[in-house]
Amino acid sequence: MACCRNLIFILGDQLSPEISSLSGADPRRDVVLMCEVAQETTYVRHHRKKIVLILSAMRHFACELRARGFEVRYVHLDEANNSGSFTGELKRAVETLRPHRVTVTEPGEWRVMQAAKLWQSEIGIPVDIRQDNRFLCSHAEFAHWANGRRELTMEFFYREMRRKTGLLMQGDAPLGGRWNFDCENRKPAKPDLFRPERIRFEPDATTCQVAQLVEARFHGHMGTPEGFHLAVTRADAERAANAFLTDFLPEFGATQDAMLKDDPYLHHSLLSSYINLGLLDPLALCHAAERSYLEGRAPLNAVEGFIRQIIGWREYVRGVYWRFMPDYAERNFLAASRPLPEFFWTGRTNMACLATVISETIATAHAHHIQRLMVTGNFAMIAGLDPHAVHEWYLEVYADAYEWVELPNVIGMSQFADGGLLGSKPYAASGAYISRMSDYCDACRYDVRRKTGEGACPFNALYWDFLDRNIDRLSTNRRLAQPYAAWARMNESMKSEYRLSANAFLKKLDDGLDV
Repeated sequence: MACCRNLIFILGDQLSPEISSLSGADPRRDVVLMCEVAQETTYVRHHRKKIVLILSAMRHFACELRARGFEVRYVHLDEANNSGSFTGELKRAVETLRPHRVTVTEPGEWRVMQAAKLWQSEIGIPVDIRQDNRFLCSHAEFAHWANGRRELTMEFFYREMRRKTGLLMQGDAPLGGRWNFDCENRKPAKPDLFRPERIRFEPDATTCQVAQLVEARFHGHMGTPEGFHLAVTRADAERAANAFLTDFLPEFGATQDAMLKDDPYLHHSLLSSYINLGLLDPLALCHAAERSYLEGRAPLNAVEGFIRQIIGWREYVRGVYWRFMPDYAERNFLAASRPLPEFFWTGRTNMACLATVISETIATAHAHHIQRLMVTGNFAMIAGLDPHAVHEWYLEVYADAYEWVELPNVIGMSQFADGGLLGSKPYAASGAYISRMSDYCDACRYDVRRKTGEGACPFNALYWDFLDRNIDRLSTNRRLAQPYAAWARMNESMKSEYRLSANAFLKKLDDGLDV
């Protein structure tokens, strides 16, 4: 190589061949930099399966780029000279290669973007930070949509994305005459011995090497590399996507809010990790789902619900994240401060719903959106857990969690810590909701039918106590008018029983006793 014109810096969640940093790249003169650094693997204690997924996918993507003719400067985590940070490795590469400039696609997380903004002054050559072309809505476009609005309602944003993409549209009108079929997607599920098996990918030599590294290096992080079977290449991620579209999308819609203790995946796609890494093109995936409806292979409620999660919710939370950071991360509207109990790390609790979901998370680094929102998230909110600690836990334990998508989901949707900027109400519920949507309560030590006292489901008293202790903050929320009216009609004896039961449970929680 006569000289290095561009140093193309590809971050660990930018594993897309069409990523903007590679646009116009010349393999004869440009060099790609990829690096595994301690700062990114330990700024929170990521689940070990999550680390295996990211590092193995990065190494496979580097091979893919080399096959396209690129020289790839790849820094392994355990290399002796590894500086441990993106900035340090960029400086080392620039000193060695002497490029004319650096090109990089904008980082997805605030803290990395702040570092990237300093790179040009620190390395002394131009740094071209390019817009991430894997998203439909740029930061400027979201700001334009949001400006002047009293409420940033996702449903209205989603409609704009439908119009922009033309997905499930007939001219200016939505197919089926409705934008949203969510009311048809709230059915409980039953065990099904004939549900198709999930596609699994056996670890190759590269993944096995990464797993050994993670096993040796990341003690104290949740989970284990054992049993890893996720896709780490684009080809395998596309196989997983095709399997979902064929086997699971037709039934995805109706039971997407359901939960079963012996069937944690039901008909969910399990594709978010691959989308967020860059192994799958989200818009192409939506078009493939749309074809499933147009060709009669999947019903409209299932396809619309799936597409809404991607072009609606995913794009929307990214817009919220970048519009309101960095202070958004510190919001705590409900003034919650209780630390996370130990069972969030062990799964050892007598509450069957929490034990099931957390144990599955420890084993797989996965839980679907209702498990996150209405089990772990619901409990955290009504028990008054510190929302920032809850946010860090979600960021650590889920393989698909990156701060831009996870933080608004937790601070806004799950914990209502932003006071209603993102969600129109707190998603608080008693044990009745969990009983209706799952089979978790069937073998629980607690009785979901009992409201208070010894042996009663803790969610029941905690729910009413949550409303009571936050009455000054929440009673004017129009979507809580019905439960607050019910609380007002309740006799003082019943209210006292709820308060006493909730306080007794919370004291045991604070004292570290078995709950």
